[in-house]
Amino acid sequence: MSYCLNPRCPKPENTDDVKFCLTCGSKLLLKERYRAIKPIGQGGFGRTFLAVDEDKPSKPRCVIKQFYPQAQGTNTVQKAVELFNQEAVQLDELGKHPQIPELLAYFTQEDRQYLVQEFINGQNLAQELAYRGAFNETQIRQLLNDLLPVLQFCHVRQVIHRDIKPENIILRESDRKLVIVDFGASKSATSTSLNRTGTSIGSPEYVAPEQMRGRAVFASDIYSLGATCINLLTGRSPFDSYDTNNDTWVWQQYLQTPVSNQLSSILNKMLESFPVRRYQTVDEVLKDLNQHSQVAATPAIAVKPAPQPLPTSAPQIFTKSHSQIDLELEEMKTQFLSGGKAKNNPSQTPTPQAQPSSTDKIDKELEELKAKYLGNNNS
Repeated sequence: MSYCLNPRCPKPENTDDVKFCLTCGSKLLLKERYRAIKPIGQGGFGRTFLAVDEDKPSKPRCVIKQFYPQAQGTNTVQKAVELFNQEAVQLDELGKHPQIPELLAYFTQEDRQYLVQEFINGQNLAQELAYRGAFNETQIRQLLNDLLPVLQFCHVRQVIHRDIKPENIILRESDRKLVIVDFGASKSATSTSLNRTGTSIGSPEYVAPEQMRGRAVFASDIYSLGATCINLLTGRSPFDSYDTNNDTWVWQQYLQTPVSNQLSSILNKMLESFPVRRYQTVDEVLKDLNQHSQVAATPAIAVKPAPQPLPTSAPQIFTKSHSQIDLELEEMKTQFLSGGKAKNNPSQTPTPQAQPSSTDKIDKELEELKAKYLGNNNS
């Protein structure tokens, strides 16, 4: 099927073998290659369509975003234009990353702006939560290890997403990787823009306090990701997991399954109201997250056990083979007989009669030492 992109068309459905809408006559192919199939989303500033790229033999799927503001007011429309243009610029500047949709085209046709990007097949995390229920600690750890490097990729390129939330994270079906979408609210964190108050953008329940005041920083994305995690762990809105009377997070009270103290501490630090107390970089979060790879999934304070002393009967050396022991004892015997005693008492010269008895005595002592060592080593 071909879907007409004219917002005023009364019957937009067409067969896929026509190039012009049979109802309104509008052109169905964008840039002579992108054909819309069906609408998949609509907001106050535009519509989103599932589409195919007719220019490629495999006809891969893609997404068409059409800028079509329905809000009234010059300032509102102007801001909408800015955000739409910004998404194209940010995706283009970010370049290719396997967990960010690739920008395929950006253009104007019939006085309407369009953005075409890679289609990510899968459900977003809000849908996953509704379908599968609350996440557990293992899933949250996997999520953080999967998404934090993507945020790091953006931040290194001076881009703040500003709208991290479950709806903007898609679990891709092909490889089960998480993909961050919707860069319409993203912002370039240049030295000048960071110090200038801007517009509050993002979903309120996931937005950091400083972002609500129009001063988003890199740590604002970290806050939003933390809020996303507690939503997935509790199944509740972050608003419902915060005690405004005591100005503290109480999300642990609503957990479906318990989590470790370590993960709780990490999430609480991600959710600090004051940016200076929050993790400043993604690297800091990853370092704490993976500091202890083996963490119990139940709340517990791990006490490091004191080192146990070795048994008194056990020799505090490495285990040696019988042949090694024989060799070392033979060397000791040789040292005694070849002058070990003579070196200590050079004036004494052993007589031929005394030497055999000394040898017998040394042999006996060495055999006793060997027997004692081997007996202790086997105990």
